[in-house]
Amino acid sequence: MEIDLLDFIEQCRDLAKQALGKHAGEPASGGFARWVHVVLHCFRLEEGHSYRETPNRLKYMTEICDVLGLDRENLPDYSTIYK
Repeated sequence: MEIDLLDFIEQCRDLAKQALGKHAGEPASGGFARWVHVVLHCFRLEEGHSYRETPNRLKYMTEICDVLGLDRENLPDYSTIYK
């Protein structure tokens, strides 16, 4: 069964928030919420690209940035995602 990437990201968001509970909104390294960090790793693994490629790919995916609450002009550096 094939799943749409946006649906996948939304499901990851919901599961990450549920799993992290009250700690979901706390900042991880880089100053963004822990659930965002988890979803970025899920996105990277699902698409099969490197840490370096992640911010570049997100620049062209407006809807995914909106779901994650990220500004396309101010995306986290790949080293922040790696940590």
